[in-house]
Amino acid sequence: MDSDTGTRWLTEGEQRVWRAHLDVSKLLMYQLERDLQPFGLTMNDYEILVNLSESEERRMRMSDLAAATLQSKSRLSHQITRMEKAQLVRREHCDSDKRGLFAVLTDHGWDTMRTVAPHHVESVRRHFVDLLPQGSLDELYEALAPVARHLHAERGGRA
Repeated sequence: MDSDTGTRWLTEGEQRVWRAHLDVSKLLMYQLERDLQPFGLTMNDYEILVNLSESEERRMRMSDLAAATLQSKSRLSHQITRMEKAQLVRREHCDSDKRGLFAVLTDHGWDTMRTVAPHHVESVRRHFVDLLPQGSLDELYEALAPVARHLHAERGGRA
């Protein structure tokens, strides 16, 4: 601990792990994004398609979708507008709340998801899962799960 500031500086080993995590996070997202480009999608697009495809009736309230994707409502609105132009999603009014809107996966969006998902999974395997030592996935999950729970709790979200 630094006696002047009270800061608990990272040890050499902690710094090494932290920087490796940053490298993996940034480089993996960059590569996954590149692998979606031939389909005309971004990682944000794909995340929205996944959330909608896994939701009841393939629809979510815009506010819930913004929370699920960690986007501001304004940013999500712009994203959905772009995705509407590509006919991947559409907006529908909420009958029970006249101000509420749903984002709804279109048939074209569903077909796109079914086409792209196998390629995305292969990309995740090639650039992440298959590079990890045999048997380390459970260990990695156990190491990362407390961090994920903490961060979800910090933002008041699901654990």
